[in-house]
Amino acid sequence: MEAIRILIADDHLFYREGVRTLLKGVPEVEIVGDATSGDEAVAQATELQPDIVLMDIKMPGLNGIEATRHILQNHSRIGVLIVTMFDDDETVFAAMRAGARGYLLKDADREELLRAVSAVYRGEAIFSPVIAQRMVQYFASLAAQARAPEHTVGGSSQSARPFPDLTEREREVLELLAQGHNNPVIAERLILSVKTVQNHVSSILGKLQAVDRAQVIVRARDAGFGKGGAA
Repeated sequence: MEAIRILIADDHLFYREGVRTLLKGVPEVEIVGDATSGDEAVAQATELQPDIVLMDIKMPGLNGIEATRHILQNHSRIGVLIVTMFDDDETVFAAMRAGARGYLLKDADREELLRAVSAVYRGEAIFSPVIAQRMVQYFASLAAQARAPEHTVGGSSQSARPFPDLTEREREVLELLAQGHNNPVIAERLILSVKTVQNHVSSILGKLQAVDRAQVIVRARDAGFGKGGAA
C-alpha cells in the first residue's frame, strides 16, 4: 500500500511541527508539504495533489472553509480534514457544506488523528467525539423545536417562542444585541468573524422587519431577550 500523502495547512509553525512529530515514523503516511495560508493551501493542493489536506480554519487570506471550497471545486478526489480549535455549530456545518470530509479539534492525539486520516482517505466522514456529540445535540434540538406545541393568542396560532423564523445562531446574536453588545464583542463571544455577525444582524433585521438596529433591540427586549432567559 502506498503512503497517504498529506498536506498540512496551518499558519502556526508550532502546530505544523507538532503534526510532523506526531506522524514521524508512521509508514502509512507521508507529509508532502506545508501551507501557511488559505491561498497557499489552494496553490499547493493543485501542485502537489495530496490525498489529504489537514486544514486549519483561521488563516491569513482565504480562511480554511473558503480554501476547502476552492480546492474541491477543482480537485474533488482530495480529502479535506478540518483540524481546528473552533467547535461552534456554525463553523462545523460551514465546513461540511464546503465539502470537508472530517472535523477534528486540535487536542486530538496521535491515534485519533491517524484514524481520521485513514477514514477520510477511504472516503468516509469522521468527527472528533466532542463534535459528534454537538451534532447529535444540534439535531435533537431541531427535532424538539419541530415538536414544540403551539398556543393560540387572539384567535391565531403562534409559536411558543418569540421570532420562530430565527435560527439558533441568530437567536444567540439577538440575545447579545439585546444586551447592548456591538458586533466585535458579539463576534468574540460567539467565536465568529465580524463579517459573519454583520450577516446575521442583517438577516435578523429582515426577519423581524425592523428598519434599524435600535428597533431590533427594542423588539427583542419586549420579547424577553437580553435578560438571559427568554432567548
